[in-house]
Amino acid sequence: MVKNSKQDKPLVTHIFTADPSAHVFEGKLYIYPSHDIEHTGKTIDDGSGDQYAMEDYHILSMDDENAPCVDNGEALHLRDVPWASKQLWAPDAAYKNNTYYLFFPARDKDGIFRIGVATSLNPAGPFKAEENYIPGSFSIDPAVLVDDDSRAYVYFGGLWGGQLEKWQTGEFQPDADGPAPTEPALGPRVAELSDDMLTFKSEPKEISIVDENGHPILASDEDRRYFEGPWVHKYNGLYYLSYSTGTTHKIVYAVSENPQGPFVFKGTILTPVIGWTTHHSIVQFKDKWYLFYHDCSLSDGVDHKRSVKFTELKYNEDGTIQTIDPYGDK
Repeated sequence: MVKNSKQDKPLVTHIFTADPSAHVFEGKLYIYPSHDIEHTGKTIDDGSGDQYAMEDYHILSMDDENAPCVDNGEALHLRDVPWASKQLWAPDAAYKNNTYYLFFPARDKDGIFRIGVATSLNPAGPFKAEENYIPGSFSIDPAVLVDDDSRAYVYFGGLWGGQLEKWQTGEFQPDADGPAPTEPALGPRVAELSDDMLTFKSEPKEISIVDENGHPILASDEDRRYFEGPWVHKYNGLYYLSYSTGTTHKIVYAVSENPQGPFVFKGTILTPVIGWTTHHSIVQFKDKWYLFYHDCSLSDGVDHKRSVKFTELKYNEDGTIQTIDPYGDK
């Protein structure tokens, strides 16, 4: 197991940040996190996710991995998203068509999570939201891969507060439960994006995550099953899908030769952090790879007030990822 190679300090301490999506744009590191705020509502997890009441995005940037982290100010606020009612949760960003795109989830006026898009000519924003959410979108945690052939894919979905289990029929069923323990676990969804990045080319499909023998990961397998927070990156021509297991608080990964899967489970990237949620991204900057993640150490374990951190990520010769202990240097 690899020890955290960075000092165990948040990127910024003047605000609480979570769910970091990191990218290299214009030769710099840009981090697109959610923004945890103080509020008077629920602070205990009852499965609804209402303790996470985020309402805006602040984009962070770093000239290099050793430079100070800059808060570029408010890039988008809930009041400027016409279709949304609350909860600007974990976002991601992408660059195509000489435009920067911010993909984000929020509840619509009926309380159902959808995925919206906002655009900017600057990676630090500000971003302007589209009038409506992506038609046919649902759930949370969008992550976008613009592949080497310029085709773009969005991965998304989260259980419980993220409502993914309520979309198993293709329609929103408010009382639906997840699969039985002996059935295959729910997988994240993937959809290819249109050339303008604003719509799906076709209906989202469920990604299959299987073991080394090709058998689906079961819903009872909480050490390996998908829960939320998908991220896809490429390494040596292969697609790596990483995600949170939820109840066992790990970041794990699976590998495929196809951006839409199926993905074969490989192992654990990050062992549990302080706090319930765990959410991450993986990015190459110059000749090194980095894992961005969050924990609740700055808030003394208060789970709706999290802080973004990062550490170097290393591969073995066979392409597997070395497991990171976030507190192993203590």
